[in-house]
Amino acid sequence: MAATIELYLVRHGMAAERGPKYPDDRLRPLTPTGVKRFAAAVPGLLELDVVIDFVLTSPLVRARDTATLLAAGLKPKPAMTEIEALAPGGRHQAVMEAIKTHAKRHRRLALVGHEPDLGELAARLLGARGIVQFKKGAICAIDVDGATPGGPGTLRWLLTPRALRALAP
Repeated sequence: MAATIELYLVRHGMAAERGPKYPDDRLRPLTPTGVKRFAAAVPGLLELDVVIDFVLTSPLVRARDTATLLAAGLKPKPAMTEIEALAPGGRHQAVMEAIKTHAKRHRRLALVGHEPDLGELAARLLGARGIVQFKKGAICAIDVDGATPGGPGTLRWLLTPRALRALAP
């Protein structure tokens, strides 16, 4: 059996509303409340002894901002890169290829993205049908076998940002 890969799937935090202020959906940022709530949730990960080696993020502003907050709050601070496959509508196969590529060097990966794609990815990684629902800012931990990172994996936990904030010191 190959080494276990720890995947942390992260839905971006609360973002600005769609509309005339942001005609390009890719440019919608986190709201000030979204920044505050997600930043306050990250210390909860430290209480769970979460260590992340590398962060893959959607290139959309709200996901990049979430990934930046995530990385800044972790010790040691992981490196980060954007991958188009995590943008809304990205291909599942492209996400899996990115996981395989980065898992060669990093055993603990965070993927920051969007619904419903993230929920569909979680379900596929768990060998389930349908979708796993993610609240904005929610994070789940799924362990997969390095030899078969496409699953089926094991769900360790799925926590809302409120639950993570409650764990924080």
